[in-house]
Amino acid sequence: MVGVFTLPAYMSGERRIWLVVNDASGSNEEAARTELRRSCATAGLSIERAVRFPEDPLPGPAELDAAGIDLIAVFTGDGTANAAIGNLAGWAGAVLVLPGGTMNLLYHRLHGSRPAAEVIALAASGGARPVRPGVIRCRQGTALADLLAGPGTSWHDVREAMRDADPRALADSAAHAIGDTLKTAGIICSGPRLGRPEGYPLVMLTPRGDGIRVAGFHAETAGDYLREGWALLRRRFREGPHDDLGAVRQVTLASTGGGPFDILIDGEKARCSDAETFTLVPCEVDLLATQGDGR
Repeated sequence: MVGVFTLPAYMSGERRIWLVVNDASGSNEEAARTELRRSCATAGLSIERAVRFPEDPLPGPAELDAAGIDLIAVFTGDGTANAAIGNLAGWAGAVLVLPGGTMNLLYHRLHGSRPAAEVIALAASGGARPVRPGVIRCRQGTALADLLAGPGTSWHDVREAMRDADPRALADSAAHAIGDTLKTAGIICSGPRLGRPEGYPLVMLTPRGDGIRVAGFHAETAGDYLREGWALLRRRFREGPHDDLGAVRQVTLASTGGGPFDILIDGEKARCSDAETFTLVPCEVDLLATQGDGR
């Protein structure tokens, strides 16, 4: 069942919207949600329902159409935003992505560095444009912000343990991540052939209007591996040593060992059983953009 906020008296805006939140996301404290509701009310947006994912199922096109809703706001991290947008493929309405997570990469892609209150005001007043930005599709899913491949993705588990404040899990996952990054087969760009023939412990794919930007992250010493892992923990990947490999419309990645490899799709884990092809395609629902790439 869809959850409903107890709305304050000032929440009487002119345009009815639904809101998706995730209490586990990085910026979903009650104070942030209160400020979000205030910004919506000031802009003339009435939050009719709030869907608390994953406790509540994500809404689909038929449910929103039946309720007469043509705008849904997503105040979550990139992973939940990905799931919510994917569930709305083919919908005639639009999605307003707001910064409810830790890094909010999709939000910055669509709105640059604008404050959330300004983005909400622009969306309410018609100052935001609907776009169908390029996204990365593979058999495992679709990445709207970024996709990481290779043994370096095991640092994701360390980051989750840090967020959960679990010291034992943190120690175990850090040891596993270091071992994976040092010993597991790397990733090569096999079609087209890009970068080092020996591959990389981490390859990052970023969707943009001109194609999929490919970067291969490498490390020459144990200290480099640790610095790269620390950058991964903070999702500040470009701080580590890397090769910019250009922009392509499609790329095939494979493990140098010929077996399966792990990927992160907007921060969510998945596994490729063998070589996998990643293709730039248009998003299947309108997203509101105020600046940035948005293509």
